[in-house]
Amino acid sequence: MKQYENYIFDLDGTLLDTLGDLHAAVNHALVSQGLEPRTREEIRRMVGNGVTTLVERAMGEAGLDFNALFASFSAYYAQHSMDTTAPYAGVMDMLRRLRERGCRIAVVSNKVHSATVPLCRHFFGDLIDVAMGENEAAGIRRKPAPDMVFAAMREMGVTEAVYVGDSDVDIDTARAAGLPCISVLWGFRERELLEAHGASCFAQTPDDIV
Repeated sequence: MKQYENYIFDLDGTLLDTLGDLHAAVNHALVSQGLEPRTREEIRRMVGNGVTTLVERAMGEAGLDFNALFASFSAYYAQHSMDTTAPYAGVMDMLRRLRERGCRIAVVSNKVHSATVPLCRHFFGDLIDVAMGENEAAGIRRKPAPDMVFAAMREMGVTEAVYVGDSDVDIDTARAAGLPCISVLWGFRERELLEAHGASCFAQTPDDIV
């Protein structure tokens, strides 16, 4: 099995289990606008393309003011993004072992940049070299565009890496960046969906990545 020197990780569903806090924030926004709350399973299927798309999907066909709904979500999530969020079992040990091996590590997320950086700093500290979130105002498009991947690699000063994620969006991102991809099986998508999207290399546990 190939050992890589540089790793680029997705965040939600790959390193951090953020589903509980995203579910709570979406439902807070929906209820505040008179809509029925969504189930946790519904939200799990909706995540992966950034919070704007998440709120759009959760709103569905309801003819409401999206901006008001999104503002409610954003304000709540800013205060509650760490209520239940935590690294998946084995993730911290995986990151430490990769660092001990001298690996460079980046995180690229469709979560907004202002939320991605504090979460990475809080949970991972100096185990992460670079953390990037959605920041289209800076000309960096959200995944599956490869912009964040290329920007992270430039910041790390590397030209090769392996991409690690849990979703079809991550497979597309790795493909767009021309990188090999490891698909993790503890996140927000099932193996069958990942295989249908072209995944061929899987990690059952974080230890498999090491």
